[in-house]
Amino acid sequence: MIKIWTDGSCLGNPGPGGWAFLATDGKNIAERSGGEKNTTNNRMELMAVLNAVRAAHRHNEIEIHTDSQYVKNGMTQWMKNWKRNNWRTSDKKPVKNQDLWMALDTATEQVKIHWVWVRGHNGEEFNERCDELARTAAEKIK
Repeated sequence: MIKIWTDGSCLGNPGPGGWAFLATDGKNIAERSGGEKNTTNNRMELMAVLNAVRAAHRHNEIEIHTDSQYVKNGMTQWMKNWKRNNWRTSDKKPVKNQDLWMALDTATEQVKIHWVWVRGHNGEEFNERCDELARTAAEKIK
């Protein structure tokens, strides 16, 4: 099983943002990052996972490590109800970042994902590396 770490960063919220992921099969490591000029931290967290899942399209089972409760809870707890309620929250408002949630929903249809939450900025090597990559991507866009 491939293991992936993801992170998003934003210089201001909204502002220039970056996303990054690191993937490993235990032997090899691949890193990718990118950014947008005017975005939010939550969008960059979602973009990190979306790009990671798309890059891992050959794998039918992956483990995603994220420091974003927003992404983890959205995927494991909230999305089922959002979809049932036509992409509306429990208070009947449109789901924020719906475009990315829908894309992530489609991208994950054929893959089993094991979600692992990690505390951000806590010295976990691959999480720290993703944070560095995402911040660097945001700074380049600025």
